[in-house]
Amino acid sequence: MGAADMGAVEFHFDFGSPNAYLAHLVIPEIEKRTGARFDYVPILLGGVFKLTNNRSPAESMRGIKNRLEYEELERERFVRRHAITRFTFNPFFPVNTLMIMRGAVAAQFEGVFERYVDEVFRHMWAEPKKMDDPEVVRAALVQSGLLARAQAAEVKERLLKNTESTVARGTFGSPTFFVGNEIFFGKDRLRDVEEEIVRART
Repeated sequence: MGAADMGAVEFHFDFGSPNAYLAHLVIPEIEKRTGARFDYVPILLGGVFKLTNNRSPAESMRGIKNRLEYEELERERFVRRHAITRFTFNPFFPVNTLMIMRGAVAAQFEGVFERYVDEVFRHMWAEPKKMDDPEVVRAALVQSGLLARAQAAEVKERLLKNTESTVARGTFGSPTFFVGNEIFFGKDRLRDVEEEIVRART
């Protein structure tokens, strides 16, 4: 499903977002119910923050009494609602994701994107590792049977283009979803995403 299609359903994500991982686990349920197919678009969250003058929630909420605790409560509620059993907050968070996001684009070129996404999300949030350490990343990809040409010029160019394009469309963080031209931010908007998919097709 192409990004230019009016009915396209897109998931713009960065592996460094725990909420992107949780959304990734729920997306198959929505696809099954609606018949829609989500188009995964790798973006660089650090680049998005720079282009939008935004900061990570962990940074922006620091020092606000009770706010981070509430975010954790909402995450726990989401996990229970969707019976998610494979989630462990990464003790190395925040992680610089440039290397693994370039790897995602490289995996698209190499035709192993879906498996790469599943495996890197697993190494980030189910069996968490320090996924900005080159040796750790290499070992994780070897373990998963994946190696990617993440330093190729066309890979770097596509990730940069994805990031600039998503910001131009209104993105300021991850996960962000588009249903046609409608934008939704955060895992807690998945119900709205599903409703919009159904609305757009009726």
